[in-house]
Amino acid sequence: MASSSEAGPALSAAPGDKVQHLTKAEETSSTVEEPAAVTPSRGSEPTEPTAIRPTDPASEAAAPLSHHDSAEARSIPTVQKDGPSSHEQLGIEIAEAPSVAALSVDSGERDDDSALGDTSIYTTNTSARSSVYDFVLENGRTYHSYREGKYELPNDEREQDRLDLQHHLFLLTLDGQLYNAPIKDLPGGLHNALDIGTGTGIWAIDFASEFPSANVIGTDLSPIQPDLVPPNLHFEVDDAEDPWLFSNQFDYIHGRALAICFKSHMTVIKSAYNFTRPGGYFELQDCIVPFRCIDDSMKGTTLERWVDLIMQATQKIGKDWTRVRKYKEYLEEAGFEDVVEKKYEWPVGTWAKGKKEKLLGLWYREDLLSGLQGFTMALLTRALGMSTVEVELLLTGVREDIKSNKIHIYIPVRVVYGRKPL
Repeated sequence: MASSSEAGPALSAAPGDKVQHLTKAEETSSTVEEPAAVTPSRGSEPTEPTAIRPTDPASEAAAPLSHHDSAEARSIPTVQKDGPSSHEQLGIEIAEAPSVAALSVDSGERDDDSALGDTSIYTTNTSARSSVYDFVLENGRTYHSYREGKYELPNDEREQDRLDLQHHLFLLTLDGQLYNAPIKDLPGGLHNALDIGTGTGIWAIDFASEFPSANVIGTDLSPIQPDLVPPNLHFEVDDAEDPWLFSNQFDYIHGRALAICFKSHMTVIKSAYNFTRPGGYFELQDCIVPFRCIDDSMKGTTLERWVDLIMQATQKIGKDWTRVRKYKEYLEEAGFEDVVEKKYEWPVGTWAKGKKEKLLGLWYREDLLSGLQGFTMALLTRALGMSTVEVELLLTGVREDIKSNKIHIYIPVRVVYGRKPL
């Protein structure tokens, strides 16, 4: 959660949509209920989820998640009533693309996801979240009030649970590691760290616990972080697109899932460069939007229409959600050296071969389903003027497509880090 400097259309509620401010206490009784999602506890280790009821896998030997090149999306598509979809206009990669060499459909799929084996998770106690600021109520979801309208996703309990689930998905992807940059061997040691767009603060909490002698700061537009945290960690309400006013530089700066936050990622990356101390590291972990499909299984589906509408809406609000593919270039342009880019994929569902691929797909499918309404409602009602009824009808079909396990899509994941010259 954060934002940037290029001018873009102001966001406003669509006609007929009710928007009001409310306190955190009022939020609990105002939020629309939805079927419970898998909610791993904060601070727990990355393992396999229990509450998910898998649908379609098969038995496969465990296979390591590979790093390899993948072609990138080329532009923002728009919706058309007739003619080819925007995915076809984009030239979305299919089976022969080199990027998906490690992903293939498991032809022996079954309905019990038996190839995953035991799916238990570790649990731990969580603390109450801060209720310092009022939030904005819109269409049954709450949103940040500081710099209102800059970020399109909600900040309520449902979204916080999804963010915590996504934290464990990243840990599973990175084999339990919070970071890839070589900061354990940092000359001079690690004394100050910053997490921008910290969300629920779960990454920052784990990081502060791992580095108890470091001073760790987490910033976000929403004050939704716990009150009980490690003593070396504190949170600040801040907009990462504004000029940074920290009193010191940092040995390590981290940002995760920021693809949808900014109108100009370079503004934030340049600020990160200026506030990284010489020899320190800056790291981004993110997903490239939109989905890729390894065959034509998405063609003509409601899911394809949803993707087209999302991409059209992001264009209207002046944001480019595809910029993650340029992170390496941006870090080098800002001045970082020895920039490293690592590439992963998250299948949507358990259709891919390999135990780890199935597990990642299971977690990501739950992440996507639990966040689908949050990803969609504000964006399509504000930017495209759709009614809440139209959005909910659309999402009914999208959920069916995602749950079917017959659409062979995945989302590219990138981890990029670089060192500031001495």
